[in-house]
Amino acid sequence: MILLRTMISGGTVSADPRILRSAWLAAALAFCICFFPVYSYPGQAVLLDPDRQFQFAEQYFQKGEYYRAIGEYERFIYFFPEAEGVELARYKIGLAYLRGERYEGAIEAFGHLTEERPDSRYAVKSYLGISEAYVQLRRYDEAVINLENLITIAPDQDIKDEAYYQCGWVHLDRGLWENAKVHFNKISPKNREKYRLEQFLKELDNKEQLKYKDPTAAGLLAIVPGAGHLYCERHRDALVSFLVNGALIYAAYEAFDHDQNALGGMVALFEVGLYSGNIYSAVSSAHKYNRYEKDRFLKYLKEEAKVDFSFGGTGGDKTFMLSCRVPF
Repeated sequence: MILLRTMISGGTVSADPRILRSAWLAAALAFCICFFPVYSYPGQAVLLDPDRQFQFAEQYFQKGEYYRAIGEYERFIYFFPEAEGVELARYKIGLAYLRGERYEGAIEAFGHLTEERPDSRYAVKSYLGISEAYVQLRRYDEAVINLENLITIAPDQDIKDEAYYQCGWVHLDRGLWENAKVHFNKISPKNREKYRLEQFLKELDNKEQLKYKDPTAAGLLAIVPGAGHLYCERHRDALVSFLVNGALIYAAYEAFDHDQNALGGMVALFEVGLYSGNIYSAVSSAHKYNRYEKDRFLKYLKEEAKVDFSFGGTGGDKTFMLSCRVPF
């Protein structure tokens, strides 16, 4: 608050100089406001457009920024629930989770689409996406059950054949060769050539030529240190096992021979543990060898089984195409 003070002297009134300065400043400010008004320009409003919003989400998806894409797809669905691309956006959410390796999220997103819109053109692809997520989680039984559900509700034979094909690959990934062949053989005659199935089944029969190692035989051979590893073609491990176990057995023998029973007992106790580990390692090596052979054979099959197969169905102004591939 500014206090106005006056001085009465000789019948005249004089103002305080500070009051005069304040008055001049106030007058100058009022002059500027009156003759030079300050204008404010509001920002340009951005209107949400369904096509632009969807393309924005697609840009993130194409760049591999899947989590940002999920947010933009969900924004699209929220603001435009009646838009034509809602079903596709829901499917792309599941696909983004899948490619982002968040498999539980993919199963949930795809599952909502198959439950809420079972007749959607993207429901079929969602079933396949769910199965792929289950395989990545090594939940093979659930992957097979999901594909069998698709076979039950599939509207045409082409979709059923795709499900049989993928189901066969799930069994192959588990090493269940005969179960895989059963599903491959269920594919209809009209699509067998498209899948090059006859040649593929011939290649699959070559599994008999795989060199598997018997874990029991490896364990029995390991009674002689190193022999079990040699059977599994792990020559370096065989040499190390033979030398270490042989040295400890000899050391224990020498200790007992020179009446150093305490030392001999300690060495013998250590050798018992190492000797047991040698047998266990030999059995484990056989299992690893068999897994390696299976994976090598599956890799070969996947390279030989590359096919370019699709089926289509017109819905509205869009055509739904599903490419056959080996995702596992």
